[in-house]
Amino acid sequence: MNAIELIILNFNEVRRRSIKLWRSIPQEKLHWRPDDEAMSCIEMVRHVLESEHYYHLAILNKGSIGEFDSPFEKQPYTTVEAELLFAEPFRNEFINTVQAFSNEDLSNIQIDRSDVGYIRDLGDMLLRIAYHESVHTGQLLDYLRTAKVPITTIWD
Repeated sequence: MNAIELIILNFNEVRRRSIKLWRSIPQEKLHWRPDDEAMSCIEMVRHVLESEHYYHLAILNKGSIGEFDSPFEKQPYTTVEAELLFAEPFRNEFINTVQAFSNEDLSNIQIDRSDVGYIRDLGDMLLRIAYHESVHTGQLLDYLRTAKVPITTIWD
């Protein structure tokens, strides 16, 4: 297995576990939030999916996107399944882009996000994207515990 294949495997495993958790959120808890400043459960799901799309565009741009016109913004918050269905073509494009990179690209392509404090190799950036989703999965686990929702097992 080469580095690109491992990165794809990691993306798929992170997403599989996220989806397992997201689908366990009861419909009546989708708009629950631990406080007025926090995202709701469904807003966090959307944030992860929308951020992946943004990061994909940033990778294609080799840096931050000045004007990000998100296709997610106009979508109503309804269900996790609706979020996943809407995001599916964006996810497929992202994975296809990653699969098209070579192992050399991982260290040779620079992603300039100096506007938010960093410039990183493509490989580092790809790992950050998966980490971002993982962090939010952990947050949602805490949300559900706080909301007294039974927690599904994501560690299979």
